[in-house]
Amino acid sequence: MTKHAGRDFMRNTYYDRLEVSEQERGLPQPPLEIPVPEGAKRIALPRPEDLEIPAMDLREAIEQRKSWRKYREEALNPEELSFLLWCTQGIKTVTNRPVTFRTVPSAGARHAFETYLLVNRVSGVEPGLYRYIASEHALLPLNLESGLPEKLSEACMKQSKIIHSAVSFFWVAVRERMYWRYGERGYRYLHLDAGHVCQNLYLSAEPIDCGICGIAAFDDALLNATLNLDGEELFVVYAASLGKKLR
Repeated sequence: MTKHAGRDFMRNTYYDRLEVSEQERGLPQPPLEIPVPEGAKRIALPRPEDLEIPAMDLREAIEQRKSWRKYREEALNPEELSFLLWCTQGIKTVTNRPVTFRTVPSAGARHAFETYLLVNRVSGVEPGLYRYIASEHALLPLNLESGLPEKLSEACMKQSKIIHSAVSFFWVAVRERMYWRYGERGYRYLHLDAGHVCQNLYLSAEPIDCGICGIAAFDDALLNATLNLDGEELFVVYAASLGKKLR
């Protein structure tokens, strides 16, 4: 590496950025959320302000955090699922710009992720695939057919923890939501943002005796197809299995 290689890299990738973003060209920004089909059934989640979750010191949560790959055959309750979704993608405020301010940071407040959930064991919720509607703090059923855990496990390199999890999270990037402001550089920010989201899941799982394991090993084409995503405008960036800890 030459003496000025690092400086040249920064110049070429940021300071001398040649492209003009869609935002700078005056194009309208994408919706803050994938629209919900008219008349679609939603499952309301317990409101975040009503949740009674055991308190835990942040340092304690950080120090005991680790990846868990084995889970008890015990269901989450709706309050616990509500808490996890609120901590990872909950909307605190919608501004006049408009942008959403959420419980996790995001480049330019773009918040380009939609949370897809494989529900295996949640009390009162039929097993299947759901999308979290953050604006309503509700679940939208997508696919309630049997056999989904096995298909998603297959797409994730046969990782059986998806089958045995209570819930598995799949964070789906909406490309245009980030690209509109940052162009090609936005792809980097998607991966940074995914780390913020998954870390919040790791920490919020601790006070409810849940363990998680982040998942980045998957067949992109197969996983996107299984979730009915096109793989270009909508695609999975990161995933995680979660359940009650099996010690």
